[in-house]
Amino acid sequence: MLLRKAYVTFLAGDGDYFKGAEGLAKSLRRVKSSHQLLVAVLPDVPESHRRLLRRQGCVIREIEPIMPPAGSDQCKFAMAHYVINYSKLRIWEFEDFSKLVYLDADIMVFQNMDELFDTPKGTFSAVLDCFCEKTWSHTPQYSIGYCQQSPDSAPWVKVLGPPPKPYFNAGMFVFEPSRKTFTELMQSLRSNPPTPFAEQDFLNSIFQKIFRPIPLKYNLILAMLWRHPENVHLPSVKAVHYCATGSKPWCFTGKEANMDREDVRELVRKWGEVYLDPSVDLNNVKPSNAVPELNGPTPFDIAESTVVVRVPPAA
Repeated sequence: MLLRKAYVTFLAGDGDYFKGAEGLAKSLRRVKSSHQLLVAVLPDVPESHRRLLRRQGCVIREIEPIMPPAGSDQCKFAMAHYVINYSKLRIWEFEDFSKLVYLDADIMVFQNMDELFDTPKGTFSAVLDCFCEKTWSHTPQYSIGYCQQSPDSAPWVKVLGPPPKPYFNAGMFVFEPSRKTFTELMQSLRSNPPTPFAEQDFLNSIFQKIFRPIPLKYNLILAMLWRHPENVHLPSVKAVHYCATGSKPWCFTGKEANMDREDVRELVRKWGEVYLDPSVDLNNVKPSNAVPELNGPTPFDIAESTVVVRVPPAA
């Protein structure tokens, strides 16, 4: 039996992250992806947010939270909200799909990248991370200025032991769902203490042997613009990850560090153009598949009135 393939993202809580998922759905439709977007939601995501996502063609799947491993109260996570990200592991239970491409909700797709579904069977594909931001300050890599994005710039110091193994950013990855794998993940999670990057560290430890690096054009972490500009060719970038502090386009102020850069501001503008474009709303693109009319404002009305996408003038 030929099983389906899809993109999938994760959403928790009643905050404004659902706007990122809306933008992601619209961007996939804009680049004419052949695959739907699943949204794995925790029970605390309100129905009003789920309704808006359904109106953009998203398929909502409620999942139960996964508690962090024992000792999480002793662990200093790189970002406080990372603690909830262990729940992302639930997407391995979606085995009615043969392959999924996971994307964080703060990613927007600017060029079709459906070719990711053709990655070799039995592999785990993702983009190498950057070690240069302050969230990595707890690591020896950061202390000596070593980064796998430019390993020759600050060579690894042998006295620290063997160099770090290739390490991916878990904001985007290609994988094969399997309940068997999910069970193994849960068993491993119970015996692995929590670490600062939560599920990202955990996934790196589990899938190291089958990890297959793919080009950064599939997950451009914004910090690459100022940390390793020599590695970035913006015209070829297919997906931008607005993960840097202050870079979320729906609440962008331009006040945080590096947010006054013109390349950052331009990428925020591009996100806003897609999010506020009514021509890529589901009902305008595929009228035959439109969902029934619901009471209240449309996603576009809400976007115009509540989402901050106007980029302030540079100082």
